[in-house]
Amino acid sequence: MTTLQALFLGILQGLGEFLPISSSAHLALAPWVFGWHDPGLSFDVALHAGTLAALLWYFRAEWVRLLSSTLAIIRTRSIAGPSERRLVYIMVATIPGGIAGLLLEHKAEAAFRAPTLIAIALIVMGVLLWLVDRYAASRRTVSDITLRDSIAIGIAQAFAIIPGISRSGSTITAGRSLGLDRESAAVFSFLMSMPIIAAAALLKLPHLFREGLTAPLIVGMVSSAVSGVVAIAIVLRYVRTRSYGVFALYRCIIGIGVLVLVVLRARHG
Repeated sequence: MTTLQALFLGILQGLGEFLPISSSAHLALAPWVFGWHDPGLSFDVALHAGTLAALLWYFRAEWVRLLSSTLAIIRTRSIAGPSERRLVYIMVATIPGGIAGLLLEHKAEAAFRAPTLIAIALIVMGVLLWLVDRYAASRRTVSDITLRDSIAIGIAQAFAIIPGISRSGSTITAGRSLGLDRESAAVFSFLMSMPIIAAAALLKLPHLFREGLTAPLIVGMVSSAVSGVVAIAIVLRYVRTRSYGVFALYRCIIGIGVLVLVVLRARHG
């Protein structure tokens, strides 16, 4: 892998992780479209580390509050305030996705990465995102999230094991369907993604240690971190006054384009 390829894929990861357009779909499709070699597990770890750094940096004040809440729960053995409840809800919301990742990891890295399946997932999720965002109410904020909401959004995150569904896309759609306003749905989606991203990076960390850091890995990590911070800022500012429609349209355009390319390649054998 060249440094330019690593830069390109790192930017794709950072943007796709937090924009509701599916980073896994873009990372699977880019080598297929351009004829690049699979970058391997070490590069995957580097990209996840980059997006994890983006989350930790952008929401650093929130993580400090959540850490204080963790210590308060341990000290008092009770869940009293809103910050403590939010911590519990984030933890609960990550469980379904964690189970799905453990059970279906190998399928996600093989069968689920077929371009046709990814394209269909992009389109279907794009239409669903548009419909829910268009017709759902916006009467609730992050502070109104309940345990039942966190379970529902967590189940939605589990479907993101399929490239093209999108972790942020599925969880934001679920949040909007439960009446969360657009910004609150995005904030909770980003916060609950941190444990999953951290776990994915830690589980594959031995591959990085065995192969060692290289220039492409460092470039991919840094570019995914920087573009991740940019993506979070874009989403949170954009949806304060606009809908998720532009992201839904983008998903459909990319999905249709991939299907067309699949047909053309099949014809030319």
